Amino acid sequence: MASCWPKSPVIIAFFFLVLLLISSAAASPAKNDSLFSRKVLRRMIRAKLQRLNKPSNKTIQSSDGDVIDCIPFHLQPAFDQLKLRGQKPLMEPTERPKGSEIAGEVAEEMQTWRSAGEECPDGTVAIRRTTYKDVLRARAVGRFGRKPASRAWQDSAAGGGGGHEHAVGYSYGEYYGAKASLSVWAPHVATPNEFSLSQIWVISGSFGVDLNTIEAGWQVSPQLYGDSYPRFFTYWTTDSYQETGCYNLLCSGFVQTTNKIAIGAAISPISSYYRGQFDITLLVWKDPKHGHWWLEFGPGILVGYWPSNLFNHLARHASMVQFGGEIFNSRATGPHTLTQMGSGHFAGEGFRRAAYFRNLQVVDWGNSLLPLSGLRVLADHPTCYDIRGGGNRVWGNYFYYGGPGRNVRCP
Repeated sequence: MASCWPKSPVIIAFFFLVLLLISSAAASPAKNDSLFSRKVLRRMIRAKLQRLNKPSNKTIQSSDGDVIDCIPFHLQPAFDQLKLRGQKPLMEPTERPKGSEIAGEVAEEMQTWRSAGEECPDGTVAIRRTTYKDVLRARAVGRFGRKPASRAWQDSAAGGGGGHEHAVGYSYGEYYGAKASLSVWAPHVATPNEFSLSQIWVISGSFGVDLNTIEAGWQVSPQLYGDSYPRFFTYWTTDSYQETGCYNLLCSGFVQTTNKIAIGAAISPISSYYRGQFDITLLVWKDPKHGHWWLEFGPGILVGYWPSNLFNHLARHASMVQFGGEIFNSRATGPHTLTQMGSGHFAGEGFRRAAYFRNLQVVDWGNSLLPLSGLRVLADHPTCYDIRGGGNRVWGNYFYYGGPGRNVRCP
């Protein structure tokens, strides 16, 4: 039987070249798809950075690696929000809560970027620059700066959920603000996608449905910031963390008014075990005239405000205030995370060892700052993180809280 293979070497070589090209073409779609995906991802990240990082009048390089941009007030990300277009921005509230007068000079060097004496000029706001690596660390570019919807914070009084664990003090009522001083630590966070934070929550609405929250405090979040420094942060949502709101200024909404504080920047100094203790005082309150929710860091530094028209329930008042710590445990099964809360030590160790909240106060309907009454405390997993409340003349209502995470009683 005659062979069908070509006899000429040239023809044979050409034949095998065709086979090779056909084989390569068959294998290339996956490679091309991967290359296309990377290009799309790069374009998405660049577009995100272009929206977030506005033109600046001055740039400050911080010793911790942050870059702080001094952005003209009217160019900040807040004014990308459709609800804020055409609205006249404010530089200060109509009035402060009664009983919150500022005595003496205001300390301004409470963040690392200010330690070299640099500051942003008048007419600008200090904004931490978002980098390509920041966005790349996010699980999805579209949700960068947001809490995962499927693992969003749940009602702590109902036991928490979705990997979030709490040790908190809380109270239900009709509130128009909250204030506290909270010690700042640098707890260990076990994995890049976990976090540890301490904050104030101002809450209204239905959990898991249309929850409105305003949140402010400090957090250690390697995924969000790329390091383990405790950083001043804010958050807001109007739909239980589904599609609205974000951390800091990573979406439009919060109107920053200060050039002294950069949201998302590291806090300095911090507390040390059995040594010096450092705390920050935060006040959130609703302006009686315009209805905006203002944030003060300090006391005395007006950071900015959440416009009232961002919210539905909080457009009226809060129905709950909460203070305390939260960690995210990414382990669905197996041993508990080693991520620490607060100082990493249990509440029973007390001053200079455990983290604390002190001078817990709320703002009532008459815009008066009053000691919080009816405080309840709760720890979702008390063998991992616990809480102990108390009261005295100096610290008012207070509590210690925190813990190491996994230990012999929290396997």
